[in-house]
Amino acid sequence: MAKKKAFTPLLYLAYLSKARREGRKLTLRKKGLLFYFDSNLRKGREDIPHLIDLYPGWRALSDLALRSSFPDHVNVEFFDPLRGLSAEILEPVEDMTVAEKHSSSQSTSHLLTKEWTSFNKLLMQRFPVPKMISISALSSKTIKGKKAIGEVPANMQSDELNDTEKLTERGFKNVSQQEYIKRLHELKDEIMRSWQSDDRVTSLKLSIKVVARLLMDTCVAQFYPTLFVLATDIMDMLGDMVWERIREKSVFADDGTKICTLSDHFEADSISLEAKETCNNWFRKIASIHELLPRIYLELAIFPCWRFLQNDVMDNLMRMVMMIRGVADPLASAYCRFFLIHCAQKLPQRDAGHLVTCVSDQNIILGQIVSIKENKYGNFLGDHKLLISLIEPTIEFTMRCIFKDPNQIADMIVRLELGKSPLELHGKAPWISIILHYILKELPTEVVYSNALEFLHLVECSSDFSFDQCLNYKMLGLKLCEGIDQLNTVDAVTNEVIQAATKRKILDEYLKILDAYMDIILHYNMDRSLSSLLSEIFERLCNEVVSENELASLQSIVVKLVTHFEDMKYVFDLNCFVDILDVMHGSSRSIVCMHILTNATKIDRIDDPTTIKLLFDVAQSLHDNIGFLNSKHDDHQQAELLVARFVRKVDHGMELDRHLTFLVKCRGVFSSMNDLKEILVHSSNLLATRALRERKNNLSFIKSCITFNEVTIPCIPSYARQLILYLETAEVSLFGGLISHSDGLLDSAVCCLQNVYLVDGLQKSNEDADGIVSSIRKLCGFLVLVPGNLEQGAMYIPKKILSLLDSQSWITPKLRIRVLCSLLSLSATFAQNELPYHAIHEKVIGNDRLFLGDAMYSQELGSLSSIILHNMVNTIPQEPSQAMRGKLALEACNCIALFFKGNSEILSECSKLMEIAASCLGGDDKYLQWTINFVHKQAPIFVGGG
Repeated sequence: MAKKKAFTPLLYLAYLSKARREGRKLTLRKKGLLFYFDSNLRKGREDIPHLIDLYPGWRALSDLALRSSFPDHVNVEFFDPLRGLSAEILEPVEDMTVAEKHSSSQSTSHLLTKEWTSFNKLLMQRFPVPKMISISALSSKTIKGKKAIGEVPANMQSDELNDTEKLTERGFKNVSQQEYIKRLHELKDEIMRSWQSDDRVTSLKLSIKVVARLLMDTCVAQFYPTLFVLATDIMDMLGDMVWERIREKSVFADDGTKICTLSDHFEADSISLEAKETCNNWFRKIASIHELLPRIYLELAIFPCWRFLQNDVMDNLMRMVMMIRGVADPLASAYCRFFLIHCAQKLPQRDAGHLVTCVSDQNIILGQIVSIKENKYGNFLGDHKLLISLIEPTIEFTMRCIFKDPNQIADMIVRLELGKSPLELHGKAPWISIILHYILKELPTEVVYSNALEFLHLVECSSDFSFDQCLNYKMLGLKLCEGIDQLNTVDAVTNEVIQAATKRKILDEYLKILDAYMDIILHYNMDRSLSSLLSEIFERLCNEVVSENELASLQSIVVKLVTHFEDMKYVFDLNCFVDILDVMHGSSRSIVCMHILTNATKIDRIDDPTTIKLLFDVAQSLHDNIGFLNSKHDDHQQAELLVARFVRKVDHGMELDRHLTFLVKCRGVFSSMNDLKEILVHSSNLLATRALRERKNNLSFIKSCITFNEVTIPCIPSYARQLILYLETAEVSLFGGLISHSDGLLDSAVCCLQNVYLVDGLQKSNEDADGIVSSIRKLCGFLVLVPGNLEQGAMYIPKKILSLLDSQSWITPKLRIRVLCSLLSLSATFAQNELPYHAIHEKVIGNDRLFLGDAMYSQELGSLSSIILHNMVNTIPQEPSQAMRGKLALEACNCIALFFKGNSEILSECSKLMEIAASCLGGDDKYLQWTINFVHKQAPIFVGGG
């Protein structure tokens, strides 16, 4: 009997490959382990080694097979942990298996990852990629090279990982941004595929050639930050893959059993020798890379793996910081430190010595840059300010990390040599201004306001071109404003700041500094300082041309003044405030005017004549400059609302003539604000009503108000709004005894009804149509007070309304019935011997007295009622909805029965209407039954005749 072959994981994997091609799912129980494999999981791939990476148990079993369980005929070479499987699988065996998935991987903090990703997005937005990128010859070969690299021979030595090409070629080549970025993504995929196929040497080689060495090419200038983000994404991917591989070797034994569980804060003593050997192998291969920058980036990418070898890795981290000092190019070294700080955040240790050293090194390098007059520094081609602007994000991120932990603030201040403690700063360190800016930005507020004078001294000593000194003054001012109530050295701080600002010859810098400290001056009521500052500001504005940047700072200063004081009278009385406001123009002036009107209209009434005049000028300026507002709708609407609110709040008290003059002036100045014209009409009617209430001989004033409205209302484009205003003004005229004015206004209101369909488009808006009908019904109610026209007939206006119903197609049967019921009610009211209400003015005589006993008047009323009645009966069948047709019939029937004495004609029409309702709603309808009962109660009236 032939000896049975021993089961090995390698042969087992070969069997899985065969099973996958046959589309089978297999299971195998071996040594207490349950293995499971879904043949469809990796369908379409023919490479076997990638199966090892699916589950930790497979990798452990395969590594054990390579060392001890190979069949005799399999040729096994030296096993390189970076290569994984390198032998052919020759003989499949039948067995069944599936792997148990173990996921105990350690990941970096979610918050740190989110912060890094967010910062990188902002970095790419800050430096947009140009359409064409000029790159060096070496970068061009990398980007435009082959898209795939073959397998690396097994006996490849470590020095073969280094590229033999050097930067010997001169000149640059242009590559489109799409091609460059696309190629980087392709290379990332190649690295991943090589790793999944266990060709880890190729993954490492690709990472060296296409990632780390691309970062040596700083000639790409403004594209470099984007290149850094894309390249370090690949570095992070490689580091995660290496970490996971070594971690799995630590967790699983050679036979695939799980030997331990690694916590987030594991010790190096708990790591297996095999895992340490693999980890050492990675660091040694990276250490053999000749070029410094690729060697640094690759070691940083896998730097967290030092934890598998040592408990304290801070010495190695400091070694990396020292290595970066050997990178001559300032841009490359700055971003290399950037990546080091990012990788260090993955470590559980909280020591920040590397951050302090990085800041110190960057301070020295920037000091050299700002002291050199030549345009070229290292490999960077371009001016110094561009170079510093590219480095700036790395400084910002570094400072954010330094002062992130509140418990380490005191230690960081001492280690950065800012002082002995957070409360004892000496302000003597010679900081480069851009670094000082982000120190100020990231330091806690309490540290800044407790050492305000020391920081002022630091800012004063940092005057290099790396960052505008005025922005450091501004940053310090903003930080002091955050703790404005705890600031103890107010006088000393403001005196030094004002002196520093006065020394600035550039107006923009001068205004930016003052803007930052204006809140402090206002908070502590430093009136003397404020008065002198405003005088100096106005003097400098008169002597210089004000640009957009300066207007922005000036706008901020003025807005702070406006919003600080509750009473605008006090603001207008400030020294030179009005003069400064006159100097402003464009959108800045419009924004300031909006703030002034917002603040001024918070009170109930504005009655000071001087304040009214100044606010009127402000409103006029806002109206004239409304085109400078950014939004074409929202801001314009807001400006119009503010002007309207101002007009409503103005109150001249008993000087009614003066107020009417103000309204006339508003109509002329704010001619483009249609909504304001409505407010002017309402305000004029209110003035007339106040004059009537005082019962003085002021008929001429009331006529002036009515005349003002008669001129203003036609300027409003909406006929629907005109109708409302005409009715309101007609009421005021009638109460003032101005009957002729009232008749003319009512006639104008009826004319509006004839044009409302064509202009306002009411056929598209049922809501507007309902509003117009409501106004018509209101007009019918108001006509009870209006004396009939002796020349045109007492029923002149009701007849015009009736004829209007026949000419307007937008009036639906439902709306038509509502209007006819109102007209019928009006006709019935006029038929009474005494009207239910009268006008309050003694000169206005009601129709009940004006036409008392007039047979022609009674005949006209009867004729009108008959026409209305027949119109109602003829309108109801036009309603297309059966249910609505029945309701309209009942509504008309109730109206007729309520207002008129019964005769045969009336009774006949009511019967027809109830028959229509019964056919549409059914005999059991509650509304129908209620109407029948109501008509029966009116039966004696009907029997008596009309």
